[in-house]
Amino acid sequence: MIGWLQGQLTHPWQQDKRFGLMLVCQGVGYDVQVTQRQWQQLPGEGSALSLHIHHTIRDDAWLLFGFGERHERDLFRELVAVTGVGPQMGLGLLGAMDPGELVQAIVQADLRRLCQAPGVGKRTAERLAVELRTRLQQRFLGQLEDREDSDPLADLSLLPASGRDEVHLTLAALGYEALEIHRALRAVAVGSLAAGAPAEDWIRECLRWLSREVA
Repeated sequence: MIGWLQGQLTHPWQQDKRFGLMLVCQGVGYDVQVTQRQWQQLPGEGSALSLHIHHTIRDDAWLLFGFGERHERDLFRELVAVTGVGPQMGLGLLGAMDPGELVQAIVQADLRRLCQAPGVGKRTAERLAVELRTRLQQRFLGQLEDREDSDPLADLSLLPASGRDEVHLTLAALGYEALEIHRALRAVAVGSLAAGAPAEDWIRECLRWLSREVA
């Protein structure tokens, strides 16, 4: 398997939403796909270039995906391991934001931010957050403080447990998933609800927040 290449940049190319280049290494030209962000930052033709490579072997093709930093390639591998996320979507995610921003978006379940990447819908964004959140936080964020621990979610003590159950049950009955409900409660907890506000008020504010997320 090819894991790293160093050579001379020639023939940067774009085909629809795909971006790539030819990397000539000791007389052999390797066709490598890269993110749009990296493609836009390429040096001039003829420049020396080294890339960390993810090598995919299919029945009909050998595909190379190149990244300037090893951690970008490792993050790409985590992304494409998620069901429904292929190489082009992985490149799209890394092209839409830098690796740190992407990890933060996944860890914080920032669905709106994730859906800004080409081809990423709400369900895929949810799957990324559910499947990768813990692993990415441990692997890429190191000692990053868990956002839920620092979030005003602790202020949900203002909502009695019985009321919290009512909010969950009501929103679930309306078709919202657990992750969506959790994020809505976190968002509403920073709002202007008075201490001891009834569950009906929490439901109303959660629905208002959820409707903005979908819009």
